[in-house]
Amino acid sequence: MPRRRTSPPSRQLLFLLLGWLSLTLGFIGIFLPLLPTVPFVILAAFFFSKGSERWHEWLIRHPRYGKPIRQWREQGVIPLRAKIASTAMMAGSALMLGFSGQIPAWARIAAGTCLAGTSAFVWSRPSRPKKL
Repeated sequence: MPRRRTSPPSRQLLFLLLGWLSLTLGFIGIFLPLLPTVPFVILAAFFFSKGSERWHEWLIRHPRYGKPIRQWREQGVIPLRAKIASTAMMAGSALMLGFSGQIPAWARIAAGTCLAGTSAFVWSRPSRPKKL
């Protein structure tokens, strides 16, 4: 396996910390129904891939968390449960923004547009891996 280019130590540390933050949020999502687990675990895998080969390998080989990461990498799969949770969170965020009088209308429209685009992308991905 060819060696990957390594980042400077400070950058690696930043990616490692972001990986652990993402993984922690994903872990909390196991217990809080509105916080999605899978997207945070996939994000953690991305950060670990930049910050620590050891933790990246551990995560993608993990018996519980590795499967959704591999499905995302191989076929762009986002499980239905993750789609529903992420859409619910985005809708909640849009509602909070919509009713906030403190934020200018242009900013609410821009944020709503980004949330709608993100939701459209999430729902455009397959929910299950293709049968081989």
